[in-house]
Amino acid sequence: MGAQKSIHAGKAKIDFNVDLTHKLCGALLVPSLRNSSSPFSQIVGRVSIKHPDIFGGSEKLDLLWDKGLQDSNVVVAIRRPRPEWLSQQSFIIQHSITPEIAVHGMPVNRLSQMGSGGINISRFSTGVDLTEPPSTKWSTKTNIRFEHVSLINDDGRPINLDHDGFPVTCSGTSHDNMVVLKQESQYAIADDNKFSRLNFQIEQGLPLLSKWLIFNRFKFVASKGVRVGPALLVTSLTGASIVGDMAPHQAFSIGGYGSIRGYGEVKTVGRGFIHGLWNRLRICSSCSWLPCH
Repeated sequence: MGAQKSIHAGKAKIDFNVDLTHKLCGALLVPSLRNSSSPFSQIVGRVSIKHPDIFGGSEKLDLLWDKGLQDSNVVVAIRRPRPEWLSQQSFIIQHSITPEIAVHGMPVNRLSQMGSGGINISRFSTGVDLTEPPSTKWSTKTNIRFEHVSLINDDGRPINLDHDGFPVTCSGTSHDNMVVLKQESQYAIADDNKFSRLNFQIEQGLPLLSKWLIFNRFKFVASKGVRVGPALLVTSLTGASIVGDMAPHQAFSIGGYGSIRGYGEVKTVGRGFIHGLWNRLRICSSCSWLPCH
């Protein structure tokens, strides 16, 4: 059960999409995860605003707000018009709040105890995205962003320490700051009977200030799909490595999936993992062979 509405205001277009089904499900399944005092706390929805010429020079504006039961994401993107054979530029402002389940133990801060005790990551970022013109099989995207990351409870109050007294940020304060340069390249081929995809991601925390996070992260994902009769067999391999600073709230037990470091440490000394081969069998009568991200 939901509602959809589109409104045209001059050149701008506003889309509303509200899902009321989650109101009942959220109240029955996860009543304690969010403060239910607000009548809108358990409604899932999306608001999208598009403008084709926001500054009079054919600059496109996209504003998107996604609200979930326990998370929200706001993105403002302004895209400059450029010829198709040149890199496409976008200026991005984004703010997201997501539940954080990797924190070991509940926080002990007095401020956090005044709220419901939930642990959430608040991430504000702003920067520039550059998308290279796609070639036959390769696509490349580069962006540089400033990120401000903090942990908050359900009432928006900051969380600094966990149950064991460890700081949940690398800086030891209520937040971490960083400037991240990221490049992502993808190679993909597909035909009627199979597809292959190879994705590389490289992130570098730039040392602009001494208290900002400095790290190098590398990740790759390789996948291959083959049609076997009405079924689609997909095999995937994932690997990653990180060297440098990392916020303690992102810690995992050594050896686990995505493991990178021991909890309570301040800096990484070079950790990596390979999430071996896994297979997935999908039965379908009409499969799309465009590799998904």
